[in-house]
Amino acid sequence: MMLRGKDVALSLLAVGTAAAAGYVLRSEHSQPTAAHSKADLGARIIESHDVPSGATVVEASSQRLDDIPGARRALKRAIRNDAREEWEHVTLEREGAWSVVDAVRSSLPYYDGSGTEYNGVYVRYRDQVVVLDAIGWAHLQEPLQ
Repeated sequence: MMLRGKDVALSLLAVGTAAAAGYVLRSEHSQPTAAHSKADLGARIIESHDVPSGATVVEASSQRLDDIPGARRALKRAIRNDAREEWEHVTLEREGAWSVVDAVRSSLPYYDGSGTEYNGVYVRYRDQVVVLDAIGWAHLQEPLQ
């Protein structure tokens, strides 16, 4: 069976196009990318008598709460939704989001609970007490191999 020049040219064009597309896709995945970090601030209402004796209660008007992105939003969401059974969450997804976790734990009187006590910052919001805590994690852009 003889191949004509036109058939060979079309076959080479198809193979070349597929090879070029594969190269482009592979090179996009091999570029180093930065990991996105996230911080999740959670807040829930507790009864005043459940505040541990060693915990410092911060007033909601504290300027230090304004310095933590999402803190006021989490507190207001907990109050608005009467979050007594579940935590109300605010998720921050941006570069440096882990610094929010550090700020909650270092710039405010953070309480490390034991047993049934909650970890976090205890905040007096009007006539209620809200516990505010933060966790952080990284979302990698490419799979680990």
